Amino acid sequence: MLAQLGAQLGGIAFLVAPVFGLIGLGYAASRGGLLREKAAEGLSEYVFGLAVPVLIFKTLAEAELPAEGQPWGYWIAYFAGAFTVFGLGMLAARKLFGRDHTEAVIQGFTSGQANTVFVGVPLILNAFGPEGAVPLFLLIAIHLPVMMVVATVLTEGAASGLSLSGLKKLGRQLAFNPILLGIYAGGIAKLLGYMPGGLLKQTLDMLAASASPCALVSLGLALHRYPIRGDLAPAALITALKLVVHPALVFALVQVLPMPKVWADVAVVFAAMPSGINAYLLAQRYRVGVTASASAVSLSTALSLFTVSVWFLILGVG
Repeated sequence: MLAQLGAQLGGIAFLVAPVFGLIGLGYAASRGGLLREKAAEGLSEYVFGLAVPVLIFKTLAEAELPAEGQPWGYWIAYFAGAFTVFGLGMLAARKLFGRDHTEAVIQGFTSGQANTVFVGVPLILNAFGPEGAVPLFLLIAIHLPVMMVVATVLTEGAASGLSLSGLKKLGRQLAFNPILLGIYAGGIAKLLGYMPGGLLKQTLDMLAASASPCALVSLGLALHRYPIRGDLAPAALITALKLVVHPALVFALVQVLPMPKVWADVAVVFAAMPSGINAYLLAQRYRVGVTASASAVSLSTALSLFTVSVWFLILGVG
């Protein structure tokens, strides 16, 4: 029993250590002045605008889709957990910390919105391989649009009676989001039976291979730019909701809702991802909750090294 547990812990360390090691390397490189802020911005744009969309396109074009169709329990389990912690984050901001409606929405969004691209993609692909790629990228396809639309509607609705121009702007941003374009292109290629070959495949393979390491180093650089600045009580509560409550709710739901085992595991690990940088960017846009969201992003990312390891242990991964 102890030998089996030790072997599993060793396997988890093998999965987690390289991922968070690269994040730490990026943070150290930025803090030590080895890479400047221009490098951080450029690497982030490369990851988000080219490398990850190519990885998604290539993976979906080559993927084996489930013969039984979409397991709807997967979507229900994940988003039921996400919107529960979204609501709890809003409630805590209003009742415990006395924040106004807009800041409560920001804190709720930070509690429910996961870092899918910079941590989720490398970690889940490292843990589950090609078998986990389809549920991962299908969830990414609707995660950002759903969470952003809800947050924007709640915020804009309170501020200006739900601005049509604001919703149109959001629609344009989502329509031309590089990650979503990669998903659309991969899905179309799969439907048409097209798989890149020859020189094009070699080029795409090289770009896709750079996505995970560059994403992780880029996140480390970003964490140095968005440090833990204060407002620690809201940040700590947001972190607990994101790293503990959200995956616990999803874990409970996947036990009773029908879906393949790997889809259930991907849903739980996806929910266990730290708060995404989009939460900080949304806070900056509305000029409220910036300190709490920045602190929550950094704190949840640092602590997720340990909490994700625990969830891997619970799921039997490694």
